Amino acid sequence: MTKFVYLVPLFPLIGFLINGLFRRWISKPLSGVIGSGMILASFVVSLLIFFEVREEHFQPVIVTLFEFIHAGKLSIPFSFLVDPLSVLFLLIITGVGFLIHVYSTSYMHEEDAPAFSKYFCFLNLFVFSMLLLVLGSNYVILFIGWEGVGLCSYLLIGYWFKNEEYSSAAKKAFVMNRIGDFGFLIALFAMINYFGTASFDVIFQQAPKATTGFITMVTLLLFVGATGKSAQIPLYTWLPDAMAGPTPVSALIHAATMVTAGIYMIARSHVLYDLAPVTQTVVAIIGLATAILAASIAIKQNDIKKVLAYSTVSQLGYMFLGLGVGAYDGAVFHVMTHAFFKALLFLGAGSVIHAMGGEQDIRKMGALKKFLPITHITFLLGCLAIAGVPPFSGFFSKDEILTAAFAKNPVYYIIGVAGAMMTAFYMFRLYATTFLGKFRGTADQEHHIHESPAAITIPLILLAILATIGGFVGIPEIFATNARLLGRFLQPVFQSNETGNTEPQIEVGLEWMLMGVSAGLAIITVIFAWLRFSRKPELGEPTGFGKLLYNKWYVDEFYDAVLVRPLNAFADFLNKVIEKNVIDGMVNGAGRLVQYGSRQLRYLQSGQVGGYVLLMVISVVLLFIVQLFLRK
Repeated sequence: MTKFVYLVPLFPLIGFLINGLFRRWISKPLSGVIGSGMILASFVVSLLIFFEVREEHFQPVIVTLFEFIHAGKLSIPFSFLVDPLSVLFLLIITGVGFLIHVYSTSYMHEEDAPAFSKYFCFLNLFVFSMLLLVLGSNYVILFIGWEGVGLCSYLLIGYWFKNEEYSSAAKKAFVMNRIGDFGFLIALFAMINYFGTASFDVIFQQAPKATTGFITMVTLLLFVGATGKSAQIPLYTWLPDAMAGPTPVSALIHAATMVTAGIYMIARSHVLYDLAPVTQTVVAIIGLATAILAASIAIKQNDIKKVLAYSTVSQLGYMFLGLGVGAYDGAVFHVMTHAFFKALLFLGAGSVIHAMGGEQDIRKMGALKKFLPITHITFLLGCLAIAGVPPFSGFFSKDEILTAAFAKNPVYYIIGVAGAMMTAFYMFRLYATTFLGKFRGTADQEHHIHESPAAITIPLILLAILATIGGFVGIPEIFATNARLLGRFLQPVFQSNETGNTEPQIEVGLEWMLMGVSAGLAIITVIFAWLRFSRKPELGEPTGFGKLLYNKWYVDEFYDAVLVRPLNAFADFLNKVIEKNVIDGMVNGAGRLVQYGSRQLRYLQSGQVGGYVLLMVISVVLLFIVQLFLRK
């Protein structure tokens, strides 16, 4: 089946074209069937490829479709790489993506038919771009998909573009990603210039022979790109504002596409990062700092989607911590489990918002447990998974990263556990305030609250199952000899290379202790938050340090004061002074000069024969003089 891998991105592309070109004539049910069906077809093909890849002695396959760029000695094919890493991402993107598409058919039912088709058109394009990103066998194809997901995030975040706040959020995401992409682009050109190719296999073979300085520069630039796509310090502030888009879009961005792009790119480039220990340290520190910063902000947010958005930023920080300490398979493991529970949480939040008539402030909710039984239990399972409570999926993936972090530097582990405790705290603050206690909404809201339809609840149930048991594919070997199935599946990709770098190891007894500490602290924090906020939720405005967290450490205000307003003022200066006075003055001046000159020249057309004869004589004399000079 590997030779048919092109079908995986082809199906969403077809869905994009059909819904896009014929959106004025396609009915809403047909549009939903086309959009969802194409992703399902991609998932089926991905599953068949997975069964082939997991066979023993499988070797990575490159499927070349055509020659994309050929200039002199440079040859860049449009080709796809099929190996365990790319196939795992295919399953995540198409599997979770399909459930989000099905969910959208109900969630977006109030849109008219053309807008409904346009929505699925953008959604299919989003999935196509992400599939292109993870399948590319070279950095150029990866970059095409990289830019594609950036474009689609702009289109979907600003889907309701008539709302100025939403369109501003879309522009913010677009601009901040362009900053990161600039670093990626410089790294891409540098590698093509140095290695004479953009292909992964050739670059990774030649990389050990390159200078350390060059590899460090390239990996740092690639990481700049990753901080944009995967929302890390300092380019993280766009992601919380991305909540402006429809809730299923938020789920797709946070779980299956876009933000995982940076994780995938660094995991795919692990050979380069193993050769750049300085960059690895930077990646680990930035990831850990982002995890703590975002978790602290989430503690005081009252918008249900904003809490989940900052939790994504924080969880991405843990993934970068894993990448930075060399636990590449652990980081990818957390990508998978995070896709399950974060899609579940966002879609659950969408079900709550749908039931509450658009309300997103958790202070105006409460007691929804009795109104939304399916949403409640699935949301609770998602909270347990992200909080790292055993045996839910998030526990195993988070613990693998923290254990590797301890082996690298115990300080990483201590700070990481503190962040995990904050995660458990703010998630169960969110859960208790939303589903427990007394209902704090209006009487009209209470009268109309009802459980969501099957198109919403069925994806929630399936994702809840995955969030509950999905971690068992990566349980550590201390539980069983043949455990760690995911790690062994990814081993051909992340196995030791010429640098001799391997994932750090620790003793079995110490691993049990570390696991017990993190699990115990998470459970204690969950119980505390559950009891605290179910009895007395925070309803007033935060004060003191809480106000600082509520206002997100004033980072947005800092960026606005230091960057946005000065740049806007400079742009205004260029517009008013340079453009209007200098550029417009030159253009308008040229026009006025022509008009003035033509008015003066018209006097030569006097209609008097004598005047014409005089001009003719003068012209002949001038020509004669010029001829004399030319002869000399």
